[in-house]
Amino acid sequence: MKSEKDHKETLGDAANTELRGRDILCFSHDWTGDPLSKTHLMRVLAKENRILWINAIANRMPTTSSKDMSRIYKKLKGFTEPIREVEPNIFVLNPLAIPAYGNKTIVSLNKRALIGQVKRAMKRLRFSNVINMVFNPAAGMIAGKLGESELIYYCVDEYTAFTGSSALKDIEEELFRISDLVIVSAEKLYDSKKQFNPNTHIIRHGTDWRHFRTAIDGGLETPGDIADLPRPIIGFHGLLADWVDFELIRKTAEHFKDGSVVLVGKIAVDAEQKVKILNDVPNVHFLGRKPYADLPAYCRAFDVALNPFAINELTLAANPLKVREYLAAGLPVVSTDIPEVRVLPDCLVGTGHDDFISKIEDALLHPKPRKAVSDAIAHESWEAKIDELREILSRERLRKAA
Repeated sequence: MKSEKDHKETLGDAANTELRGRDILCFSHDWTGDPLSKTHLMRVLAKENRILWINAIANRMPTTSSKDMSRIYKKLKGFTEPIREVEPNIFVLNPLAIPAYGNKTIVSLNKRALIGQVKRAMKRLRFSNVINMVFNPAAGMIAGKLGESELIYYCVDEYTAFTGSSALKDIEEELFRISDLVIVSAEKLYDSKKQFNPNTHIIRHGTDWRHFRTAIDGGLETPGDIADLPRPIIGFHGLLADWVDFELIRKTAEHFKDGSVVLVGKIAVDAEQKVKILNDVPNVHFLGRKPYADLPAYCRAFDVALNPFAINELTLAANPLKVREYLAAGLPVVSTDIPEVRVLPDCLVGTGHDDFISKIEDALLHPKPRKAVSDAIAHESWEAKIDELREILSRERLRKAA
């Protein structure tokens, strides 16, 4: 009978062989979008594997807005482009599909078209013994039909709570059931999804710690569009979508009327009306989307960073990546009451609008040393998250072999 030490050594040896030298499909958002958890995870895996990144299959019907029309144009243009290697071992495919999941005829057409597109790309790249890692639930319509040897659904959001995504419910539930392994990024997701697949595990998000640490010791210059703003600078970076509490941002700006509320990020189509509540607030500054490389410089200029999410079914299951990025930059962080923020060190949580504003005051009056805040999150790297995934996979293989 093996001792506990022998078991750990066997597990460690098995983990060392997982996700190395493999061909991996990754169904995700568009590669050119903001780097999200999937981007960081695939960049780590690409050091020892080949990745075919399949750009977004839409989760909702497009609107007639200029942003959606522009995206449709880019999709059509991208479809005519060949597969390209965007980084070493990461190849990008632009698939074409019609986002109408409630229509059985269109779903059937989409399945055939997508399977053909992906299989042709796999053949061209000579992919074999493929692992399919699905981050986009819309890919559930073809998951398991691509000749993959393993299917992993990596669920990072309550997708059916997104505006216009309710038709995805059945597709996603089937994806949960057929997957060999399900990974979720939040406790609430684990509680609600394990009913569909007993082989469900939680891996919380990591952070690009070295990148955001440069906000402290990287000698960065303050960007010109923020350098002369009145302090305190109360900052946010990320997508300004309908899950953001814009009324709370307005109240914050009105309370700190001698300071500046800085919003770094693009405005999503679903938030274009809601965000107008901020248009007449003089100390709210929309700086737009910035390159990922520049985010540490903006963080360096913030006096406090915000996670002002509205409280709803979507956000209660969210694990906001920006919070870990703020912490890696050494910033004081104030968030609305999101469960996954509560598990992190050095975050102040407001339980209502007034308490949220009070917590900002506390953060400004009693800031912790930035290096200490950053050091406390240093172990939460994306490399560490891949190690967690490898250990789960090796445990599963040892269990099946027993």
